[in-house]
Amino acid sequence: MSCSSSSGSEEEEEGVDSYRKGGYHAVRVGDSFNGGRYIAQRKLGWGQFSTVWLAYDTRSASYVALKIQKSAPQFAQAALHEIEVLSAIAEGDPSTSKCVVRLVDQFKHTGPNGQHLCMVLEFLGDSLLRLTKYKRYKGLELNKVREICKCILIGLDYLHRELGIIHTDLKPENILLVSAIDPAKDPIRSGRAPILEKPAGYPNGGVTMNFIEKKLKRRARRAVVGISERRASVGGIGGTPMVERCLNGIDMRCKVVDFGNACWADKQFTEEIQTRQYRAPEVILRAGYSFSVDMWSFACIAFELATGEMMFTPKCGQGFDEDEDHLALMMELLGKMPRKIAIGGARSKDYFDRHGDLKRIRRLKYCPLDRFLVDKFKFSDTDAREFAEFLTPLLDFAPEKRPTAQQCLQHPWLNTRNLIQKEVKSESSLGKVEVGISKLQKLIPVENPYQSSWLRIPAMKNGAASSKVPPPPSSFKP
Repeated sequence: MSCSSSSGSEEEEEGVDSYRKGGYHAVRVGDSFNGGRYIAQRKLGWGQFSTVWLAYDTRSASYVALKIQKSAPQFAQAALHEIEVLSAIAEGDPSTSKCVVRLVDQFKHTGPNGQHLCMVLEFLGDSLLRLTKYKRYKGLELNKVREICKCILIGLDYLHRELGIIHTDLKPENILLVSAIDPAKDPIRSGRAPILEKPAGYPNGGVTMNFIEKKLKRRARRAVVGISERRASVGGIGGTPMVERCLNGIDMRCKVVDFGNACWADKQFTEEIQTRQYRAPEVILRAGYSFSVDMWSFACIAFELATGEMMFTPKCGQGFDEDEDHLALMMELLGKMPRKIAIGGARSKDYFDRHGDLKRIRRLKYCPLDRFLVDKFKFSDTDAREFAEFLTPLLDFAPEKRPTAQQCLQHPWLNTRNLIQKEVKSESSLGKVEVGISKLQKLIPVENPYQSSWLRIPAMKNGAASSKVPPPPSSFKP
């Protein structure tokens, strides 16, 4: 569990070399901060700029996430920027209902390696990446995906429409569940008393041995898990099929975190944004960006939650780099990029010729998203079609055509299924499912707000986008 992914990897340690002047602050269990208010309990994660610790707030008698920035000036400057963004978020959301992490406090802490800016954030649970791993990359039930998507969209709508903030690095690691998957790892549900002083016999100096021991133990655990999974997958001696993990009882509510790279729409700092797999085409082409880059990343996350696999995993090849492969993967799933967009960026000439075709990757195998979901991930035709109708507009190559978070929250895929289930349940004792569905259809307004913004799914013919527009979803009838 970490408060934010800039706060770190859950797989490896940050390395002893970074604990020096200008680097991390060495924290030990039981250390106190801000005049004794916060007591360190255990490390949650780390990143290039900071480490994050579970801490006990003695004033409020609650657990928080303590993010301790490296002390060098450039890291302190980054922390000040993040505090500025988080302060604006907290000020506009006093009820903490907007599905965005809340800043509790901030202060400076002086240690052997310098002065460190510290942020105190509400304590949250596991990341969506950890949730995907927990499901062994098999994908979540679509109703669970819907729950998560609604929370993310509420957060994005707040950031975009009310605050004018672009996250710029939306990915599964940067969205945290409100509680831990495993109750034993939750400091409240586990029932363990907080640590209020340093444990007896805890080493006073150095972190080297602690790092080495942890790294060796982690490698040993991974080796055992790897062997077990291989045996299970091939049915080897002593291997038993891995039981599919159930998510019942796990709270799917979540919040957007990690605003170290966030910016205001009218005050952007860099053109190099977004983690590779969630990067929008306009960012690759250096064609400028706005809120719609977050919507592209959101679509990639939703796909990953539902399938267990990343939508795009570009690689270098013979004669082409990751960027060109990334663009090719996009077009194989979404259709040919319009020429105007393909040649409209500062880096377009690196990848496209004057006709809007990729220079080095010529043979693209187009497979529409709904077909891809059926063929590779065994979705039903109905689920694939409805999910694709939700995702495809978000993946429009033209950024200005992508729906906003506010529009997404009204989309039938997020809302109709739940209404249908309620109708079916209420009528099930009478065996009148058809009546329930017909009542639902009467609830939908005559004006179809999606005709202009949601039905832009490209139908490809001979490698070119067809102008034919598919019919609206069957569940959305005027």
